[in-house]
Amino acid sequence: MTQHWFRLYVQRIDTTRNMARFYAMSIEPDLFGGSALIRRWGRIGTRGQERIDLFKDDAEAIGRFLFLARQKRARGYRPQAHT
Repeated sequence: MTQHWFRLYVQRIDTTRNMARFYAMSIEPDLFGGSALIRRWGRIGTRGQERIDLFKDDAEAIGRFLFLARQKRARGYRPQAHT
């Protein structure tokens, strides 16, 4: 189990298309010694949706985290400070 925390919060805003979306991810330990990739997404200002994917080890969770981060970057999402 890793001691490192992986977190990402990105936004995609396009006023010409009335688009204001967010995507948040984090890797956290689960209760059984594995790792959980927690994802939230939706329109900025709403609670949005949430999905939790469980992995047997950190390497798998980190690999999926990085894949999704690259995918969101390619679709125009950019990092923002999340409060």
